[in-house]
Amino acid sequence: MSVVIPAHDGPYLEFTLAALAAQTYPEHLLEVLVVDDGSAPPIRLPEIRPSGARVVRVTEGWGIANAVNTGAKAADGEIIQRLDADMVPSHEHIEALARWHHLTDYLVTIGMKKFVEAPPLRAEQVLKATHLGELFDLDGAVSSSTEATIAKTDGLRKSRNPYHVCTGPTFALPREVFHAVGGLDPNVLRGEDTEFAYRLAMHGVVFVPDTLAQAVHLGLPAQRGADKERAVRAVEPFLAHRVPLRRDLRKDRGRRWLVPYVEIVLDVTDTSAEAVQQAVAAALDGKVQDVVVTLVGPWSLLRDGRRSVLGDPCFELRLMRDLYAHDERIRLIDEAAPTAAPTPFRYRGPVDVPLHRATLERMVETVQKDLDGVLVVELGDGRTARLERTSAVGRALLLGGPGDDLDAIIEATHGVREGDAARYWPPAPEAASPSAPAASEKAAGGQLRADAESAPRAARPSPSAPGAETSVTPERTLLRRLKSALRPD
Repeated sequence: MSVVIPAHDGPYLEFTLAALAAQTYPEHLLEVLVVDDGSAPPIRLPEIRPSGARVVRVTEGWGIANAVNTGAKAADGEIIQRLDADMVPSHEHIEALARWHHLTDYLVTIGMKKFVEAPPLRAEQVLKATHLGELFDLDGAVSSSTEATIAKTDGLRKSRNPYHVCTGPTFALPREVFHAVGGLDPNVLRGEDTEFAYRLAMHGVVFVPDTLAQAVHLGLPAQRGADKERAVRAVEPFLAHRVPLRRDLRKDRGRRWLVPYVEIVLDVTDTSAEAVQQAVAAALDGKVQDVVVTLVGPWSLLRDGRRSVLGDPCFELRLMRDLYAHDERIRLIDEAAPTAAPTPFRYRGPVDVPLHRATLERMVETVQKDLDGVLVVELGDGRTARLERTSAVGRALLLGGPGDDLDAIIEATHGVREGDAARYWPPAPEAASPSAPAASEKAAGGQLRADAESAPRAARPSPSAPGAETSVTPERTLLRRLKSALRPD
């Protein structure tokens, strides 16, 4: 176990280290890294400290996230424990959080904390005290919102987004998982723990609180009084761009965000540029605009040397690349990543069944109702479209092995739901009566055109189908009338 403590000056650090020196967790298995984030003068360890304590100095960057990353890179333990330099953990704290990690390797364990005004205190008192109540007035302490949420949600069992409570020290997780999600984002100077916890959730971890892991924070919460509104405003832009599930922060229409809400994956191998163009247009024109489109194909085959333009064997592929290479909403990759992380949802479907404007909205509503892991929609001819919850796929990858059926694992952990295509690709309404007024005829024609463009391709006639060129739609009839009226006598 490696305890990482970011510290800048650290006026209460001696109490934190004294509490860690008295832990019930085996001392020879405990490593403590105090990460000195530019303190002046530099931090020197006090006499009362764990035998495995050492100082790691930050050489590049600054801030809590950067300091925690620096400590995690220097850590030797299999488990990373995040702690602040102004916290006094109970003697059972480390043991309570560490024991869960002996059971499995995909947990994030969360400790409790209360806020108190720092009383007159000596490190010797902290070392000898058998209970936090001997040192602090716990009845007058301010409980964290984390504890209230954990209690209200039956230990997070009823929480829809348990990552919300992992908002800072104290928590512990496997070092491998810490690095797999990229550590904390050093560009996020406030709310860094919330954003990090969101990425952990997308990775598929399970958040486990342990009420035996008690701690006291010396000093009242920072977000109090007049500074609370300012603190909230400071963090909102970062979270809005990085946590798509915070829909309340993404109300501005027409915006583009760093991490999209849904990734739409289309395999364009051996597909015409015309068909892809239609599918992409439908994907970007849905009711859910917070999307990115990933076109999977053999893009690496394209070379920029001398070639025959019209006789190019990669003509269609090159045409697609030229169409979308400069659109920030569209990504061209040879192979899709195992999950859409950190994007919370991923859609997969055939290119020749373009999305209806309501498809994604309705699919997300379905899986969000009961937090299903996957929604599968039968499209006919054995083909399907599916919406995957990224956290469910991430969990399945953590639990499964090479060649395992991920859907079978997701069925056990989150559930796999099947849906009717008519629900997600609504059928087009019937055409207006021939005797209807011209205005109604025009409206009906426009609606038919809109629905035909967004309905599954298999459900509508191809322009080259026999007889297709002789069909007369209300819009075509109206167009002929307009041409006739404008034709000179």
